[in-house]
Amino acid sequence: MSAPRATLARVKSSLSAAEARRVALAAQGFGRPRPTAAGTRQLNGALARMATLQIDSVNVFARSHYMPLFSRVGAYDTAALDRLLFARRSPYVEYWAHVAAFIPAEDWGLFDFRMQALRAKYGKPGGWFDANRDIVDWVRAELADRGPLRPAQIEHDAKESARGPWWDWDVVKQALEYLWMFGEVAIAGRRGFERRYGLAEQVIPRHVLEAPVPRDDAVHELTRRAARAYGVATAADIADYWRIADRKAVTTALGDLVDAGELHPITVEGWTTAGRPAKAWLHADAVVPRKVDAAAILTPFDPVVWFRDRAERLFDFEYRIEIYTPASRRRFGYYSLPVLIGDDIVGRVDLKADRAASRLLVQSAWWEHGGPPDAAPRLADELRLAAAWQGLESLSVSRWGDATDDLARVLPEATRHEARPAEPVPLAPDEPVAGARDLDVEALAG
Repeated sequence: MSAPRATLARVKSSLSAAEARRVALAAQGFGRPRPTAAGTRQLNGALARMATLQIDSVNVFARSHYMPLFSRVGAYDTAALDRLLFARRSPYVEYWAHVAAFIPAEDWGLFDFRMQALRAKYGKPGGWFDANRDIVDWVRAELADRGPLRPAQIEHDAKESARGPWWDWDVVKQALEYLWMFGEVAIAGRRGFERRYGLAEQVIPRHVLEAPVPRDDAVHELTRRAARAYGVATAADIADYWRIADRKAVTTALGDLVDAGELHPITVEGWTTAGRPAKAWLHADAVVPRKVDAAAILTPFDPVVWFRDRAERLFDFEYRIEIYTPASRRRFGYYSLPVLIGDDIVGRVDLKADRAASRLLVQSAWWEHGGPPDAAPRLADELRLAAAWQGLESLSVSRWGDATDDLARVLPEATRHEARPAEPVPLAPDEPVAGARDLDVEALAG
């Protein structure tokens, strides 16, 4: 008789590298077949497993927050996710969780410690917020009188004609962003990709606003959720999930969770620190599958790969986004996406949606570690699915990368094109690339 999942986790004292990969992928939802149809229930289930969904503006193939759901549940209707995330009184809301990310609205109070830390750092006397109290007060009053608004809907007689220094946003936008970071304002949805801002009480349920979570309790709960979402992880992995810089607080929470039987200390083959086995923790509900046979194209901002140190430890996959690298110096492409086949990252593809011609362009494709024998046909199926998901009628494969000829052979319907570095895609007017210039992580620690 097989042991219950919790018992199975507790009796393990070490994992092989392959077992750790399978635990991590199963915790993120890759240990099960995709559903035959993906509706609201499946989307909510995937969101629950991840606990947060990172937002990014680059739209060369598809906006990043759509991708983790596609990777897990297949070709779902993105309009269904929009309704779930952006509807009035949505169960989800945006905050600086990992970076800018969607979280359940019920979790707003878990980040009160971060809101307070950001206020202490950026609201102090002499700073921009303090020096522009008249504008801040005016913006608050506009939202109180008129309800949630887009920045373009707010006008101010004294607004400077020149742009402000922070992300090239004007003073109204800056006031809204500071108020959002401090928890006074929440995102009430989007029009296109432009945010609508409302006072927190207009967006967040009252019982949530009235129950901010004390800092130590919040770090404990966030540590528990990160450990569950990862399955097996180091303290650095867990701290990064929510960008908590206070490692001592995370370590204390880990000890408490071990004492409570929710986590189990473990070693993982190949995971080392200063030449010695690294400390790691296995969640009590984690499963150690005998096999994971996934096939997926991942966004750079998927929890499976978003912490680069962890991606190297788990998959021997060195990953850097090259959108900030001059075209002539790119190794793999403008916005290459990791390719998961089986239980490993086996390659990367740089995709671009040529909507004018209704084509999915494979701008480059590369194998990692040679790639397994079935990698090309399985990736080809994912590319066909990705094209259909985005409403694109055809595919074209470039000649840049050691996997492109393999893909062309198993995609006989695809045309070929010469490699050409992708041009940068303009950002939405109010949205920086997440991670491009992150806020001071020490401030986020609280």
